[in-house]
Amino acid sequence: MQQIEDYIKNYFGIRGTDLSPVVQLFEETQLHKNEHLLKVNNYARSISFIKTGYLRVFAYDKNGDKEITQWISSQDTFITDLSSFVFDTPSRWNIQALSDCELYTISKENYHRIGEYVENWPELKMLFIAKCFVTLEHRVFDQLSMTAEQKVKQLLDTNPELFVQVPLQYIASMLGMTPETLSRVRRQLLS
Repeated sequence: MQQIEDYIKNYFGIRGTDLSPVVQLFEETQLHKNEHLLKVNNYARSISFIKTGYLRVFAYDKNGDKEITQWISSQDTFITDLSSFVFDTPSRWNIQALSDCELYTISKENYHRIGEYVENWPELKMLFIAKCFVTLEHRVFDQLSMTAEQKVKQLLDTNPELFVQVPLQYIASMLGMTPETLSRVRRQLLS
């Protein structure tokens, strides 16, 4: 559990606070490949930290026949349907394991207890939500402003293991392109 304690300290900039009580609020869980962490119309009742593995966030298009990958999460990231978790609404997203995964999961009830152990938790929680929002802003801007080549190069530079661990059709969907375009661009960039 040291991995999650270190991540929380670094992500939130917490210094000089014993986080072992907070870490104890998390439960080690496992997901097997293709299992769902969350399905559309269910409620997000937890947040998970990915210790190992890959999870895909996706939904179906309006016709219900095409999967749209919103994001692929990997080690050392938190995952949930944040809107469902915060506002207690039905999830718009499926979250499915692309590989066997080890997770640290905290229930909504225990998440609300973090303030008992971390003095300035309300401010840190706002910072967490703000960082999620800023990440989303960057993703939307990149999606609208970058060429296919720039998108693939950025992902190759920041997360190259995705191209080995995740089926290309999911990466292509996440980047807003066809698998054929992704293959062509990747081949050009790697040659």
